[in-house]
Amino acid sequence: MAYKISDDCVACGTCKSACPSDAIIEGDIYRIDPDVCVDCGTCADACPMGAISPAE
Repeated sequence: MAYKISDDCVACGTCKSACPSDAIIEGDIYRIDPDVCVDCGTCADACPMGAISPAE
C-alpha cells in the first residue's frame, strides 16, 4: 500500500529528501507515485505537517 499526501501539505520538500525510492512528485501540493513507493513510511515520519498517511 502506498502513502498519500493530504491538502495539509505546504510543499516544504522534507518528504522528498527523505524518500529512499524517489517516489515524491513536486508541485503546489506534493504527490506520491504509488508505482514507485515502497511503503516504508519514511516520508510520513519526516513530514512536519503530518500531511502523509497510508493510502486506503
